[in-house]
Amino acid sequence: MRALFLSASVGDGHSSAANAVCAALDDVAPGTRALVVDSYRYAALVVSGVVSGGYLQMVKTIPQMYRYLYHRAERATEVGPFRTWAHQFTAGNLRSLMKAERPDIVICTHAFPCGAMAEYKVAYDDAPPVLGVVTDFAVHGFWVHDNVDAYAVATDALRENLIRRGIAADRIVTSGIPVHPRFARGSETAAALRGRLGLPLHSPIVLIMGGGLGIGPLARMMTAIDELDESVAIVAIAGRNARAERRAQTVAERLHRTVRVLGFVENVYDYMHACDVLVTKPGGLTAAEALAAEIPMVLCRPLPGQEERNARVLVEARCALRVRAVGELPLLLGSLLHDDERKARMRLAATDFGKPLAAQAVATTIAQMAVSEAVA
Repeated sequence: MRALFLSASVGDGHSSAANAVCAALDDVAPGTRALVVDSYRYAALVVSGVVSGGYLQMVKTIPQMYRYLYHRAERATEVGPFRTWAHQFTAGNLRSLMKAERPDIVICTHAFPCGAMAEYKVAYDDAPPVLGVVTDFAVHGFWVHDNVDAYAVATDALRENLIRRGIAADRIVTSGIPVHPRFARGSETAAALRGRLGLPLHSPIVLIMGGGLGIGPLARMMTAIDELDESVAIVAIAGRNARAERRAQTVAERLHRTVRVLGFVENVYDYMHACDVLVTKPGGLTAAEALAAEIPMVLCRPLPGQEERNARVLVEARCALRVRAVGELPLLLGSLLHDDERKARMRLAATDFGKPLAAQAVATTIAQMAVSEAVA
């Protein structure tokens, strides 16, 4: 089987989901040839430029504008012609890749390539089946296309949402968001992990993350947590954001507690399993990883649009708490870190709501779709 994954270079989450499914395919369908490609390489320059530069700049500097555009794009018709043109342009550019790779199935982990493949299926009779893997806990209208063959979504509520939007129920599987299987709790104890990672054995540890791109006020959150009276240790992971890492390191040097500042790390799951609480913005993949790791989440400063929706879902599921401002962190964390019963309830909620085997479920769906297409 040949599986082509079309991702998007907006953070690390979409590619991480694709890579998690690729790893699961090794077990579900041994011998599968899987390739992960950034779909924006095939988009018009105006589209990739807006996404790669404009999106991140907008959510950081004028989030209210992005929030307005995000919601308006879902219901307004005036964006339709440009969106259709962008998808059709990308579909034409994808033709050479499709002819070279001859995939048996295409898996889209972002809404943009999902739309491009919907147009590709209109333009070319030899188009393979397409599976859309929604990597948030809410779905934007840009995901929804009549001729996308199937969808994999995080929750049953999301499945019902797609059904209301006209997608047939038998085309939707509630898989969860695909994460690496090592995020699931293993047999190694937190104490053993702390020893291996060189972390304090007897202090509460707060893990701070800003996603793969390190977006978020890491330094401000560290300063706020330093107001706690007790000997709470901090681990701050800045991802691929070297500037955020340097700023966090500068702040760490003047704090009155044990602090470790890290850049991008491959073994995030070890830190999630070793720490007591995660403070983060609710990106879809980070949240899904935290659910699999069963670590209580405190959500701070979600990006407008999809992350705000993720935050609502996670808080309603009682897997997470939310602060409206960084200054609220000391009071909430001071209470949560000493409330073993509340932390246990949040871990139990994560166990019920999270799906650590989502990658295997998506891989199984891919194999079944490819077999059905071959038989047909």
